[in-house]
Amino acid sequence: MAPPSVRVAVALGALFGFAWAAAFRAYMSELAGPASKIDWFGTFGAIVLPGAIVGGLLGWAHALRMRGGRPGWRWLALAPLLFAVAPMFLPGALEALLTEGLGGGAVGVALLAMGGGFAISGRGPLWARIVCGVLSAVLLAGAAATALFLGRAALPGNEARGWWTLLLAASLLMILVLAASIPFRPVLTHAPAGLRPNGGPESGSSGRE
Repeated sequence: MAPPSVRVAVALGALFGFAWAAAFRAYMSELAGPASKIDWFGTFGAIVLPGAIVGGLLGWAHALRMRGGRPGWRWLALAPLLFAVAPMFLPGALEALLTEGLGGGAVGVALLAMGGGFAISGRGPLWARIVCGVLSAVLLAGAAATALFLGRAALPGNEARGWWTLLLAASLLMILVLAASIPFRPVLTHAPAGLRPNGGPESGSSGRE
């Protein structure tokens, strides 16, 4: 399979990131209930726009990976940090984080994405991937469990609404981990058909980073 166009990969990544962030905002609204407020800066500036940017960057990483990589391209693994940085521009957000711990969830999402992405990438020391995988699993379980214990979604375990919210959170976070693993994964090369040895597959591992 030929590598995708960089522009197409970035555009699709931004679209997927936009949809992901909008869905995650719905999860946050479900937790907050009537207290949830949809506004231009808090919703679009701090959540939806960063989601589109992160998606675009990971789409770019996918296109580069399929082309054998390039020097420094693995720095795109830091893209999910935007989820932690963007909310800090909200009025009083930094003070609330430092004094009350509010906003720590955004930091947790970013760490979960990067740690989980590294854990499932198949690259790096096995012990480090195991540690990151365990920590990421704990963060994912904690984030999903809030659906049953916080806000409007604090419902008995036999209520459909709480379990719907839990599954929404868990599935969105697992999708984010899968996307965030792209910059950690081995690069691929695509040799012309006539140059493939012994009729082997078109793509394979490459040593370029």
